[in-house]
Amino acid sequence: MLRETFVHIAGVGYRTEERLWRRGIRTWDDFSLSSRPRRVPTRVANRIADEIVRSDEALRRGRHRYFARNLPARDHWRAWPEFSKAIAYLDIETTGLSLGRDAVTVVGVYDGSRRRSFIQGANLEDLPAAMERAKLLVTFNGSRFDVPFLRKAFPRMALDQIHLDLVHPLRRLGFVGGLKSIESQVGIIRSEETTGLGGFDAVRLWRAYGEGDDDALDLLLEYNMEDVVNLEPLAELAYEGLRSLCLDGGFVTADRLSDRTKRPSRDVQKSQT
Repeated sequence: MLRETFVHIAGVGYRTEERLWRRGIRTWDDFSLSSRPRRVPTRVANRIADEIVRSDEALRRGRHRYFARNLPARDHWRAWPEFSKAIAYLDIETTGLSLGRDAVTVVGVYDGSRRRSFIQGANLEDLPAAMERAKLLVTFNGSRFDVPFLRKAFPRMALDQIHLDLVHPLRRLGFVGGLKSIESQVGIIRSEETTGLGGFDAVRLWRAYGEGDDDALDLLLEYNMEDVVNLEPLAELAYEGLRSLCLDGGFVTADRLSDRTKRPSRDVQKSQT
């Protein structure tokens, strides 16, 4: 989808992009000044041609910051396949909801194959090094919660990835509610141990661990890692649904969600810490 994208170019909006698609200019390779739509001004066409060269080079070199900077935040989902080999699905737990008073307790990270848990008082300080390779960050409500907490905890950590915050693309597809609610809607099944647990339970479990209950930490880590790994099928659903709607040539609305974006239920494996 990234090679079919033009809205990261200055002066190109969604209607211009759709006009290009309808003209048969579906990818960067399809574009040439001679085939530009008549309603695209020459100066804009010249800018598109120049930017396509830069975009192609940035993608070939894996320069994620170029797309993180130029691609509208609501369209970061378009980079999911191209940067999936350097991905970090991430979720944090904290001592509460206040950025000013509360602290990060657990961070779960999944790169599509390896699952890692970072724990306050144990190995949390290793998180920045573990995130250095990531070019695409996937969260649920991370723009408002996870990222601000991480910036406070690690002021020097470069959180400069392309950021796919699944709250927004899933809402555009008609899914409302929190992560657990959406999981239920699409048939993702939690483990028996973590079913019914929520954010306040994570705070409670951390407190219990602080009082000497090691089993509470084990359950917290399992709960957190399920939050993390369940982002992967949701990211796929969001990408497939929005790509289908975009390339069908219309604006995204809930009633146009394609049935083929639905995924069968699956059991989530227990986390590895």
